[in-house]
Amino acid sequence: MDTQTPVPRVRRDRTHFLYIAVIVAVVAGVTLGLLVPDVAKELKPLGTGFVALIKMMISPVIFCTIVLGVGSVRQAAKVGRVGGLALGYFLVMSTVALAIGLVVGNLIHPGSGLDLTGTAAEAGRDAASGAPDEGLADFVLGIIPTSLVSALTEGEVLQTLLVALLVGFAVQAMGTRGEPVIRAVGVIQRLVFRVLTMIMWLAPIGAFGAMAAVVGATGVDALKSLAQIMVGFYATCAIFVFVVLAALLWAVARINIFALLRYLGREFLLIVSTSSSESALPRLIAKMEHFGVSKPVVGITVPTGYSFNLDGTAIYLTMASLFVAQAMGDPLSVGEQISLLLFMVIASKGAAGITGAGLATLAGGLQSHRPDLVDGVGLIVGIDRFMSEARALTNFAGNAVATVLVGTWTGEFDRARARAVLAGDDPFDETTMLDDDEPADPAPTSSIPPAPASSAPPAPVPAATH
Repeated sequence: MDTQTPVPRVRRDRTHFLYIAVIVAVVAGVTLGLLVPDVAKELKPLGTGFVALIKMMISPVIFCTIVLGVGSVRQAAKVGRVGGLALGYFLVMSTVALAIGLVVGNLIHPGSGLDLTGTAAEAGRDAASGAPDEGLADFVLGIIPTSLVSALTEGEVLQTLLVALLVGFAVQAMGTRGEPVIRAVGVIQRLVFRVLTMIMWLAPIGAFGAMAAVVGATGVDALKSLAQIMVGFYATCAIFVFVVLAALLWAVARINIFALLRYLGREFLLIVSTSSSESALPRLIAKMEHFGVSKPVVGITVPTGYSFNLDGTAIYLTMASLFVAQAMGDPLSVGEQISLLLFMVIASKGAAGITGAGLATLAGGLQSHRPDLVDGVGLIVGIDRFMSEARALTNFAGNAVATVLVGTWTGEFDRARARAVLAGDDPFDETTMLDDDEPADPAPTSSIPPAPASSAPPAPVPAATH
């Protein structure tokens, strides 16, 4: 008994100091933006640099997650089933979000009584000039990378998704000879997450620069004059998340939406402070795996959702279009609303995590359907960054819920573990963002072949409280 290996010493979780610092940085940034706007605007590179560091890690995280998930699954058909369910769900929920935005927008009549100034008209034309101009064929061809490794270096999410799926299926077809590849990718994944945790300690600096620049450039006047559409948009997003998504999550998975959002609280804070949902993508992947959803489901649903899950974007495009039309004194008919917004939802695919992409998509859609309304886009340029945050938060919540739902429908969700995580009995490891005390394979519910005896992991030790 005296020779037993002692249980490793419990490590303290110091990351709560990090997120307290992020909150302080956000408050300081807002204060500086209001008091000294000219100085605050010069701090924009701090926020831009931090988001760029996070985006640098997105492709490696997606690649490792998908290769580990797909390469470990026996049946290739299961991967296709997960992808089909995810895409079908995203299409249905985007339509629901579109309908909610139409109903609320037609009830509150945003934009009534506003006048279009020459400066606003010029801003609208500038936004239209940056609108995406590509057809479906261009979009499909754009998914194909220049080379097998260029997707990892260029940071294109859909290209990375394609390459990772191909490599995962190839490793799967190799059988036991592909196991060394799986183990190597697992080691690389741990390295990638270690680097990511190092970058996260720069979050307070990035949050300070981003918030100071946004508030300094926008000021209070724009917020006061456009409060109606901002309040209406935020309220619509809240209805969608806390009514529609909450009911669906409880009916399918018996998970409380408030408990899930509390579990993802640090990610929401990161999105608000950086105005970019992509800054939280790697952490969402890690946290949903820890939550009990298998690697294949997480690896396919989350990256696909960042390109096709347009719940917040659909609501934004709906209300912004109605706002512009009513502000210009030429409201859209019901037929025009439906055709225009369906076009913009399709055109906005792949831009869910990009700051400002919604504004460009709005301008491009109006230009192709109602060119006379393009100048009115300038009315919301000043508050687009604040609405962009609501879009990102809604899309992020939608992706988290979608991952749990798809995992439940495919039998790849460990509900018992999820309850333990939400109860605080199985805390997320903020220092590694991986479950070091468990095998690197997906959750027990997935069809994973057993590892050879020579590579079996050591017996798990009691989970440390970090």
